[in-house]
Amino acid sequence: MSIDLQAGDIDESVPSSGPGCVECTATGGWWLHLRRCAECGHVGCCDNSPSQHGTKHSETTGHAVIQSYEPGEEWFYDYRSGQFFDGPRLAAPTSHPQSQPVPGPDGHVPANWQALLHP
Repeated sequence: MSIDLQAGDIDESVPSSGPGCVECTATGGWWLHLRRCAECGHVGCCDNSPSQHGTKHSETTGHAVIQSYEPGEEWFYDYRSGQFFDGPRLAAPTSHPQSQPVPGPDGHVPANWQALLHP
């Protein structure tokens, strides 16, 4: 399999939408890890998180490329090919604040959070 990026899949100039999952923040939810849309900057939660907003954003918008939004991780993923790859440096910030706990956000994670994760 090869990665066939399309024009517009990655916009290096667009900043992220914020420090946490847009939808979880709006509804008082929580996440395990965060993913950033490489096209529009939307930050959503990963597929192990209860609500899987990163993938739902891709399915709704057709934006196919994400980057990890975790400190120290720079990998990209293409939903079309199912492949990870190295990509360009995106506009800052490139991760959630290091002070933000994982899972997060602080005060919204239930005590039994591990039992609520998707495999």
